[in-house]
Amino acid sequence: MSRRIAIVEDEPAIRENLRDALVRQGFEVQGFAERSSAQAALSSRLPDMAIIDVGLGSEPDGGFELCRWLRGHAPALPIVMLSARDSEIDIVSGLRLGADDYLTKNVSLPHLLARVTALFRRVDALAQPQRQTEQLVRGALRLDVPRFEASWRGQSIELTVTEFWMLHALARHPGHVKDREALMRESSLVVDDQTVTSYVKRIRRKFEAVDPGFDAIETIYGLGYRFVERG
Repeated sequence: MSRRIAIVEDEPAIRENLRDALVRQGFEVQGFAERSSAQAALSSRLPDMAIIDVGLGSEPDGGFELCRWLRGHAPALPIVMLSARDSEIDIVSGLRLGADDYLTKNVSLPHLLARVTALFRRVDALAQPQRQTEQLVRGALRLDVPRFEASWRGQSIELTVTEFWMLHALARHPGHVKDREALMRESSLVVDDQTVTSYVKRIRRKFEAVDPGFDAIETIYGLGYRFVERG
């Protein structure tokens, strides 16, 4: 059964180019030009992935609003933000609202397809038989892989698919420093260094929201990051 991808993009040419490229890869694609029509359709049937333009018609940040709405309805839904803007503020805003990836409109189609494939790979990893009983416990951290649940000191932490696997990659080997390349490889990511940094900051903020003293993810300047067990 083919996977369904929703594309929400107000520029017809870009929307059709994306649709054609994804259909050629065997995906079923729905296209929408505005937030309201997308939200109405997706409220009755969620896709397997959403690719959303930040600016939608008369709504400069309509894509961010749609991302927020989708994340509220489906915590594990893979979401990719697409924009003509590539400022760090926009990237961080997208990740803060729950996007799994952020791409600019000048991205090549092969690169976009690679990112889509990598994101689905992370989703598939949750359903692998060998992971059905996997629980990772590191001090106060508990990751339940088959249920896609994370908790810290008994308090639930809502993570996106990307955030979950990045944290999993760090926590698997406490004390080991993971550089950005290793984190991308072990989390099936295809992003730049700046985006990896944004993910780590986002994960920290989510844990700090329930524990202001959270310090289990350390930055080793010039090398990368490591997870340190905390009781």
